[in-house]
Amino acid sequence: MHKTVLLNEAIEGLNLKNKSIVVDATFGGGGHSLEICKKFSGVKLIALDQDRGALAEGKKKFKDVECEISFHNENFRNLDAVLAKEGVEEVDGIIFDLGLSSDQLESSGRGFSFMKDEPLEMTMKENPLPEDVTAYDVVNSWSEENLADIIYGYGEERSSRKIAHAIVEARAKRKIETTKDLVEIIESVIPRRFQKGKIHCATKTFQAIRIAVNDELGALTQGLAKGFDALSVGGRMSVISFHSLEDRIVKRFSRTMAEDGKAKLINKKVISGSAEEIKNNPRARSAKLRIIEKIR
Repeated sequence: MHKTVLLNEAIEGLNLKNKSIVVDATFGGGGHSLEICKKFSGVKLIALDQDRGALAEGKKKFKDVECEISFHNENFRNLDAVLAKEGVEEVDGIIFDLGLSSDQLESSGRGFSFMKDEPLEMTMKENPLPEDVTAYDVVNSWSEENLADIIYGYGEERSSRKIAHAIVEARAKRKIETTKDLVEIIESVIPRRFQKGKIHCATKTFQAIRIAVNDELGALTQGLAKGFDALSVGGRMSVISFHSLEDRIVKRFSRTMAEDGKAKLINKKVISGSAEEIKNNPRARSAKLRIIEKIR
C-alpha cells in the first residue's frame, strides 16, 4: 500500500487555516488531501492527477469525508486552466508530491518497474492516445545519440553511451517490446561487479526514459511558475522531490523568486524524512521538501 511521504511536514509548512483554498497538484492516492480535510474545516480542495486510474482510486477515500473537493484528470502544467474552470483566481496553498506512487509502480501494468515483465509504455496516462510518446517509441525509434543524452542527462547513468549503443544494436534484430527485453539489454553491457550495487543497474535508465516520455522536468518548470502565480500573498507552496534533477529545478525556482523579492524561503535547508519514517517507508530516503511563501 502506498504511504504518503513527509505528510505532516508538507501540510504544516503550508500554514493553512479553516476555509483555505488548496491545490493538490499531484493527487495520487489522496494522502495529502485527506489529511488536509481532516485537519481544517470548510477547506476547498482542487485535486489534479494525470493518471485517471489513480484519480478514480483516490476518490474512493472521500466517500465518507465531509470535504469540498473537486477532481481533475489533468497534468499540473495545466494548473491555470483548471483554476479558470473552477472560477478560482487565488489559492492559499499548493502541494506538489513528485514521486511515483507505489500503486503506479506495482499495479499500473505500464512498465514503470524493471521488476516486472510488462509492455514498454511508462506514460502517466492510463489510456495514451496514438500520438502520445511511450517508452516503446523511445527505445525503438530515437537515435543512438538522443538515447545516450537522455540516459545520461535524466538518469545520470555513467554507462549511457554503452547502453544506448546496445539498445540500437538489439532493435536492429527485433523490436524491444517489454521491460524484460530492456533490462536484459542493460545487463548485457553493465559489468557483473556493478550489477549487485545498492540500486539495480536498470534503475537510472528506466528513470531517464520515464522522465523523457512524460516530459516531467518541463512540466515541473511550468507547474511551479503557474502555481506560484496562483498563490495569494501569504500563500505557500510545498514541493516534495525524489531525485536531484527535480530538486535542482525546485531549488533554483525558489531562490530566483526569493532574490526577486517575490517569495520567502520557509526552509533554507531542505527537509528530509526522519529516521523513523525512513525505517517504516524506504521511499522517504530520497525525499526532499522545500517550502516557499509568496510575499508580493
